Amino acid sequence: MGRNHKYYLPLLAFLSAFLLWLGWPVKPLAFVLFVGFVPFLYLEQAISRKDKPKRGRTFFKYSYLTFLLWNAFTTYWVSYSTIFGGVAAVLTNSLLMCLPMLAFFWTKRAAGKVLGYLSLPVFWIAFEQFHLNWDLSWPWLTLGNGFAAVPGWVQWYEYTGFLGGSVWVWAVNLLVFWAMTSKTKRWHKAQLAVWMVTVPLVWSFYIGNNYQEQGEAAEVVVVQPNVDPYKEKFEGAEGHIPFEQQLARLIKLSEQQITPNTKFVLWPETSISNGLNWEEGFAGSPLRYTLQDFLNRHPGVELVSGITSGQMYVDSTKKSVTARYHPQVGYYDVFNAALHLPQSGNAAFYHKSKLVPGVEKMPYPAFFSFLGGLAIDLGGSVGSYGLQEERSVFRHAQKPELAGAPVICYESIYGEYVSDYVRAGASAIFIITNDAWWSDSPGYKQHLQYASLRAIETRRAVARSANTGISGFINQKGELGQKSDWWVQAALRDTILFNQSQTFYTRYGEFIGHGSQWLALGFLVAAVVLGIGNRRKSTY
Repeated sequence: MGRNHKYYLPLLAFLSAFLLWLGWPVKPLAFVLFVGFVPFLYLEQAISRKDKPKRGRTFFKYSYLTFLLWNAFTTYWVSYSTIFGGVAAVLTNSLLMCLPMLAFFWTKRAAGKVLGYLSLPVFWIAFEQFHLNWDLSWPWLTLGNGFAAVPGWVQWYEYTGFLGGSVWVWAVNLLVFWAMTSKTKRWHKAQLAVWMVTVPLVWSFYIGNNYQEQGEAAEVVVVQPNVDPYKEKFEGAEGHIPFEQQLARLIKLSEQQITPNTKFVLWPETSISNGLNWEEGFAGSPLRYTLQDFLNRHPGVELVSGITSGQMYVDSTKKSVTARYHPQVGYYDVFNAALHLPQSGNAAFYHKSKLVPGVEKMPYPAFFSFLGGLAIDLGGSVGSYGLQEERSVFRHAQKPELAGAPVICYESIYGEYVSDYVRAGASAIFIITNDAWWSDSPGYKQHLQYASLRAIETRRAVARSANTGISGFINQKGELGQKSDWWVQAALRDTILFNQSQTFYTRYGEFIGHGSQWLALGFLVAAVVLGIGNRRKSTY
């Protein structure tokens, strides 16, 4: 098929999207990512060579088609929880992905091929860094996540974080493209591409083979109650299970695995969802006494559980931007929270702070609070949850060196965010989640595998409690050990190591992302300056 054939550009867009989907978890075909963008680069080359007006518009159209297909193929399962939300996520994320591509296209036109192609991975990673940190954040398809199914390939994430994987993907794709399109030294460029794949792999295998897990050993139990969030969990559902029965199930499953050596028991996100649990009055509540009775039967055990909690603002001048109002209560916040209940002493709460846009939060609530009624309902409370600025760490009362990071659901896909817990003293990662909203789809499987990357980046073992699965344990090398089946009641027990040392990535965070943003600014300035210069030359 010639370059002028009407289906040439659409087929290149489809091929690139297909290859990126094929290489994405949970399929063990990550090597395909190394050529996933090659058809797209051919597409850009074909459009740039055409001596026709509106090339930028044509490039945008086919860029959007590429990313629309990739997002649809890979994250279609979001629509299982909400059709509107799933469609909106695919359409919006595809549009946002076009932005770094348009910056590359314009830079290449203004500054030439060398600077243009060099700017491409810089613009892309600068975009990924931005996409991690704004109110419409949806970094599920950050390229570095593509190696989650093969953690043995990326043991060097302890230095670079997952954005290092994004650099790797782009570097290989560009070298393969140059080797395929070059008229000279093609074999030399092909060798460079092979080396670019091989060297990081060898380095990773070396690190993995020589890394010794470290830290104090402690026994942890994770519970999977398997309560259907659509039909059983919340009041009003057709097959609603009363909270007392849900709680009894959690306790029964826990006690099947607790031993005298158990230090922590983990229950999933929103396990305690018997209405709104006011944090101010929790110490004297009947629920606290019930949970305390459970713990008293097992000396040394401490509970970490998901809970829907609330906090009142007696002084309305101190209310948050997410605060709600009720005539009988005044201003208050609702939190998707984690509860830490020790054997004695005060309970501690952590408020989930990486909230799902449009589901758990209204983006930029200070400006768009009037749109709160349009928030998507995924069960539980509708509207913007409250959050907290700092990360909390749950330390065992008797052994404070056993310190868990209470990571709630969506938070576990953010590398630097999880590192904040480690810098605060966490020596293990406790992930509590409810992935049942996505039904039996690649979504919950990808979510599990992404946790392996957090383990490598921080060299922290992961204990994962998921409502309907998959629950389990991941070691400090990102290797999945015990795991439950999907959609069954289960409880698992394992001994994990609580590591107190910090990795390079934990200390310095997303230095690749921050550096790329500064470089992107430099490339944009260079493109503007060179573009102005070229226009002046063309007038003489």
